[in-house]
Amino acid sequence: MESQIRIRAFRAIDDYETCLRFYEGHKKVLENHGIFKLTTSNLSWAYSNSVFVIVVESADGSKLFGGARLHVADGISPLPIQEATSSFDSSIHAVVNKYAMNGTGEICGLWNSVEVAGYGIGSIFSIRASTVIAEQIGIDSLFFLCSPVTVRFNKWIGSRVITEVGNNGTFYYPKLDLIATAVILEDAIELKSAHMREKSKIMFMRENLCAINEEKSPFKNITMEVQYDLRLPNANKNEFKQVAYNLAQAI
Repeated sequence: MESQIRIRAFRAIDDYETCLRFYEGHKKVLENHGIFKLTTSNLSWAYSNSVFVIVVESADGSKLFGGARLHVADGISPLPIQEATSSFDSSIHAVVNKYAMNGTGEICGLWNSVEVAGYGIGSIFSIRASTVIAEQIGIDSLFFLCSPVTVRFNKWIGSRVITEVGNNGTFYYPKLDLIATAVILEDAIELKSAHMREKSKIMFMRENLCAINEEKSPFKNITMEVQYDLRLPNANKNEFKQVAYNLAQAI
């Protein structure tokens, strides 16, 4: 693992080449876990104005280590959590609609390469950065469909399990022998329920979107220099407000 990494954000339509590298890296990780057909695993998101991408890469940009996507509810395309779980419980559409009116989105597609496994790069680092850019996009809440491990990370930033869907919030996904948990961060801006450590870090990052920070892995006794560039110069805080899906046409 390199001692210096870069974490940056961009709107998907602004950098197709990196989107393609992200897709290929994520696909490889899924296949390594025996997942070959995932409902939301395709490259259509790279052409969407409503998708933002977080990438973790080498300082020179030559290597891509992982990242996450932030899909924003736009009233047209369903969020990945809707596509993934609606066949099991269609009430997810009404839940998303409830939050979409004030701007909502979903952090999804979290992954990291084998090279950085166990560092937190594809989990807590990407979740933090995605929560940071939510303020620029103007979305008040964030959905997640979590593995058992990432449920814990989401609790750190103040998320709750959506017990009103699925089996008390859980689904067999993406395979029958795997369990995913639906969670939501209802206060993505002020983070009133977040652990103070995470809230302080996220608020600092929002004030310093371009910065070089010393970051310690939450799982290993390793410190790395992280170059952040989380600016979204073409973001509009009102772009995704007052969104509503037509539930009669929901998938």
